[in-house]
Amino acid sequence: MENILEMVNIEKEFPGVKACKKCKLELRKGEVHVLLGENGAGKSTLMKILVGIEQKDAGKIIYRGKEVNFQNYKQSEENGIGIIYQEFNLIPKLSVCENIFIGKQPTKNGLVSWKKMQEEAKKILDSLQVNIDVNAKIEDLGVAQQQMVEIAKVLSIDANIIIMDEPTSALTEKEIDKLFETIKRLKEQGVSIIYISHRMEEIAKIGDRATIMRDGEYIATVEFGSVTMDEIINLIVGRTLSEKYPKEEHKQGKLILKASHIKSGSMVKDVSFEVYEGEIVGFAGLMGAGRTETMRAIFGADIMEKGEVFIDDKKVNIRSPKEAIDNGIGFLTEDRKNQGLVLNMSVKENITLTNLKELIDNGIFLNLKKEVSIAKKLSDDLTVKTPSVEQKTKNLSGGNQQKVVLAKWINRDCRILIFDEPTRGIDVGAKSEIYKLMNKLCNKGIAIIMISSELPEIMGMSDRIYVMHEGLITGEVKSTEADQNKLMKYAINELNDFKNKYATEREVSQ
Repeated sequence: MENILEMVNIEKEFPGVKACKKCKLELRKGEVHVLLGENGAGKSTLMKILVGIEQKDAGKIIYRGKEVNFQNYKQSEENGIGIIYQEFNLIPKLSVCENIFIGKQPTKNGLVSWKKMQEEAKKILDSLQVNIDVNAKIEDLGVAQQQMVEIAKVLSIDANIIIMDEPTSALTEKEIDKLFETIKRLKEQGVSIIYISHRMEEIAKIGDRATIMRDGEYIATVEFGSVTMDEIINLIVGRTLSEKYPKEEHKQGKLILKASHIKSGSMVKDVSFEVYEGEIVGFAGLMGAGRTETMRAIFGADIMEKGEVFIDDKKVNIRSPKEAIDNGIGFLTEDRKNQGLVLNMSVKENITLTNLKELIDNGIFLNLKKEVSIAKKLSDDLTVKTPSVEQKTKNLSGGNQQKVVLAKWINRDCRILIFDEPTRGIDVGAKSEIYKLMNKLCNKGIAIIMISSELPEIMGMSDRIYVMHEGLITGEVKSTEADQNKLMKYAINELNDFKNKYATEREVSQ
């Protein structure tokens, strides 16, 4: 099969960092080529060089038999190479058709031809077999529909190559199946796809071959089916991972948190649960079940309309995140970049942000020496890979950013930590490190609430599991009794242990 793209001996250096060292990639026409590697392996830099966002220092790019060197993304688009980023690049207030053709609107007599733009947008969406109103605003669409608009946007340039960066990170299983069907149709049309993902369970389903990178270097290219997943993981991390989920037996302590009949907005209708010291409590459920919204209400980020929260058997009235923090609750949000970190601030500043009063001398001055000392100790303890605690957090990989968020809450001495999608967008090696850190925290008596959309992760790390459906808890399962089939039945409300368990108590409370 012919190559549509060859990247040969690509070199790229940033101040103090060799991002790409003699990297190579060969892409065949009509294949799905998975690009694998830990965060910081050089995958994104290589793709930015391909589409002209970054300029290479050495090496060559051969596209459709000719050497090219795109100076910007517009040039690569004009030549049929498009990229879909993990964070959507859509304008919420504009319509679907406006987003698809932004910057390249069809015109007639010097004016935008709205009719043609709508027709062309519908034609592209029909080819993807998705039913989306081309006049609908992006802000009114769900995540999966927005994902399809991103794909349609790339197809509008008559793409030969589509780069998909973590395309399934915010999709449900059903939506992922639809995306994979779309990818299969694109392959049949001869479109080549470079697919970047950390979700090991999905890459073999969709990929033909994989190129593995590590520490900015090319490691290997393998055919799926000719190697095991363990061999691929070994190539990615340079070491074997003895266990995917390094679960430990945790000694359950006393009851630390009790939530009773929580109601918040339309997403949280009536939620009751308990958490004990030194355990990991998993929260499973489909997207829109109300898991995150429940925890936001308990953390004071959203208004709790009804219900009670008890910490150490004492009722607490939490009306703001500050009050939650004062009561020993920390929240590692799923959106670490926008809600968990201040990206333009240093590692040091992010780590100490939640506990600045401990650094104030004489009620006036910030003790900078103490700040550095605390940040460095926590950074070392959590093995944050950074040249210095003075490094801006935006320059760290996803896994290391997550460790900084964790360090921030450890610095605050939180007794209850809420982990919302703790390993989303994190590579397989960093996942293992995060899991081990969670075990260490539990062994110190800290209680962890973990929300995850990945059922294997929920089963692999939790001591107990609550399952939610449409704002209600529908089941509670011990990890030793959990299987994906049972959890999914609770998630779609086919079973409901809590219907009878809390019926009388609910009627009394109402």
